[in-house]
Amino acid sequence: MTTVEIEYCVPCGHLDRASDLAGHLLRTFRERLDRVALVTGDGGVFVVRVDGERVYDVAEDPYDPDEIARRVRDRL
Repeated sequence: MTTVEIEYCVPCGHLDRASDLAGHLLRTFRERLDRVALVTGDGGVFVVRVDGERVYDVAEDPYDPDEIARRVRDRL
């Protein structure tokens, strides 16, 4: 099974974005995901990892939940 971690910047107020993305991934992949974890961070971070491998970083790409889901799908 697959583990997804969403690391988000607490001071930036990205909790809502992180929790919305977690819900989107859980609805999309259902039982194919073992766990979706929210990980607190700072410094503007918003990174998504699948089994420890970074698949999305807001510092490199615009935020697009559907694109992030495609990248997660590629790792399943």
